Amino acid sequence: MAGVSMRPCGDFRTSYSGDTTIFDDAFSRNAVIVLVALAALAPLVFDGYWMNLLVTIGYLSIAALGLNILVGFTGQISIGHAVFFGFGAFSSVWLSNNFAIPVFFSIPLAGVMTAAVGLIFGVPAARIKGLYLAIATLAAQFILQDFFARAGWFTGGVAGSLAQPLTIFGFEFYDAETYFYIVLAYVVVMFLLATNLMRTRDGRALIAVRDHYLSAEIMGVNLTKYRIMSFGIASFYAGIGGALYAHHLKFVSVEAFTILFSIQFLGMIIIGGLGSIMGTLMGTAFMTLLPELMDWIARGLEGSFIDTALGLRGAINFMKEIAIGLAIILFLIFEPDGLAHRWRQIKAYWKLYPFSY
Repeated sequence: MAGVSMRPCGDFRTSYSGDTTIFDDAFSRNAVIVLVALAALAPLVFDGYWMNLLVTIGYLSIAALGLNILVGFTGQISIGHAVFFGFGAFSSVWLSNNFAIPVFFSIPLAGVMTAAVGLIFGVPAARIKGLYLAIATLAAQFILQDFFARAGWFTGGVAGSLAQPLTIFGFEFYDAETYFYIVLAYVVVMFLLATNLMRTRDGRALIAVRDHYLSAEIMGVNLTKYRIMSFGIASFYAGIGGALYAHHLKFVSVEAFTILFSIQFLGMIIIGGLGSIMGTLMGTAFMTLLPELMDWIARGLEGSFIDTALGLRGAINFMKEIAIGLAIILFLIFEPDGLAHRWRQIKAYWKLYPFSY
């Protein structure tokens, strides 16, 4: 009809190239650009406390994205991701402190060093899978933890290592407000690299290994190559995230990279959505901000009846920990596909409105 604007009701792909685009439509692309631009204005709005949280979300999301490539996209399992994060932190500090390499270059070099270590520990993935692979990665967790404690020449031993601040052309990114821009740049670059990886032949091969490795092998996918490669990629991302962490805190200690930290990384990608790049960032933000929210509620209820329930002074501290675990469990029960799936449903609802059924 003349004068009536018609728009497609649904999501139609008419070519293979259209199915491999980074963004579904122009609106999604423009929305991401606007969000990045708004994020760049964050130091002008938020104080040091919130900027530290944003920086933390940034470098943890990079490391968690590597784990999601390994677990969510390739179908491998790892419960030792924290030690690769730690290896990246120690590597960057070791390079900058002992070889006078500027921090600007030591961060990506730390990612390369961590990727090399990840390839070594990824060799068992060529022969084993499932629970046996999980045990192998658990062994990597304890092997590298022990290495961190004993290799004083590399990590400083139990005393830890001091990290230099990142400097570019004499300008020192010392506080969270300035360092945020470095982390934001790495987040944008690393997430774009991961998105493009999934559009390539290698990325599709990783997904094929996850979905049905026998069919993938019949089609000519080298299972050994891609299983080991996925560990290298995951370790590279962990190393970059760990290096950013080190130069943010200015100190790295062996006590930080425990098995609990590895489980938290798994929680980030499960809550955000396995096999979702955007979900990784959402899950990391959830896992980082939830304890802060519960701590704020606990401080508000301190000294109240809830705090002294059952005659236990300070009971709210226990309830805070319970609430965090309970929130995660309830989330996994009612939204097992993660935050990314919920976000896609919301987008689909408004895209198809009023025919959203």
